[in-house]
Amino acid sequence: MNDFINSIQEELQILKEKRNFRSLPQLIHDKGEVVVNGQRMLNLSSNDYLGLANDLSLRNEFLETLTPQTFLPTSSSSRLLTGNFTAYQELEQQLADIFGTESALVFNSGYHANTGILPAVSDIHTLLLADKLVHASLIDGIRLSAAKCIRYRHNDLSQLKRLIEENHNHFDKIIIVTESIFSMDGDEADLSTLVKFKQNYSNVLLYVDEAHAFGVRGEKGLGCAEEQNCINDIDFLVGTFGKAIASAGAYVACRSVIRDYLINKMRTFIFTTALPPVNVQWTSFILERLSSFQEKRQHLLRISRKLKEVLTCKGYVCPSVSHIVPMVVGDSKDTILKAEELQRKGFYALPVRPPTVPEGTSRIRFSLTADITEKEIDELINSILNK
Repeated sequence: MNDFINSIQEELQILKEKRNFRSLPQLIHDKGEVVVNGQRMLNLSSNDYLGLANDLSLRNEFLETLTPQTFLPTSSSSRLLTGNFTAYQELEQQLADIFGTESALVFNSGYHANTGILPAVSDIHTLLLADKLVHASLIDGIRLSAAKCIRYRHNDLSQLKRLIEENHNHFDKIIIVTESIFSMDGDEADLSTLVKFKQNYSNVLLYVDEAHAFGVRGEKGLGCAEEQNCINDIDFLVGTFGKAIASAGAYVACRSVIRDYLINKMRTFIFTTALPPVNVQWTSFILERLSSFQEKRQHLLRISRKLKEVLTCKGYVCPSVSHIVPMVVGDSKDTILKAEELQRKGFYALPVRPPTVPEGTSRIRFSLTADITEKEIDELINSILNK
């Protein structure tokens, strides 16, 4: 035991020396702001992209729909036992209806979805072609699968096309795996082209994670797949409720036969207690109103573009085309110092360091929400320009 404790203490010390040590922040939430160590700051690190988590009128309206009998804080079981409440079936039908797909299946989290679907639908005769910058949950799902995997260069469609051409005769199926909006750079996949690649071969499938796009992109808020008009061409259309939708859980919109297969084969679905029904009801409540939040989506796009233009003019690398706007600094130590400077000025912007991003690409990741006003963005811009 002493050897083990000594070894992890040494490893933690190395993290501290590299300025990559992490600890849980002690903070208080107050609408769109946070209070840390007595200092009030504008929250620029939240995934509450539409600002719905701070909307008291929505909460009050939802609470009026509940009674002590219908407020169910736990499912007490997996869905395959006694946890399959009516609320789940209603939400899944609602998702299938708004996406125009045959079916949908709800999960406890985006992590459960991404670590469970790929191992369930792949085997040793499967090739996974995954974008180099897909989220850690997808990487873990790939590792848990029996499939062979090749990571293609980020958004390098020419390399992906070549890999498909070279391998489609050697595997029973190939699954292209990508995010739509990438969580660290805020840039976007060309889903329309990926669909064309898929359609050229009978054994190629497409898996798209819309975690950072669902709720934010498209006229109805259904994500980049809606925006690029290819929802029904994606075999596994995955998204989360814990970001723009201000809830918890995740979904896959898919064909009915895929849904049935996942229910029978997906370990992270089978062997877990289902989400509390009250969370599922809240998600359904928000989805009913999703298309009405277009003004919030447009405002979010405006302030995001404004910040990106300033960062680009300032000389920072900023590939973003979304509400996730990175300011790539480079060295971890320099990034921490820059984040601390912004925090002193009243902006809760956090450094993102290895292993989340590659060495030498540490950045401050501005995660913008529709709660942020034009005036607040201008104040942030002034703080960046007047270093």
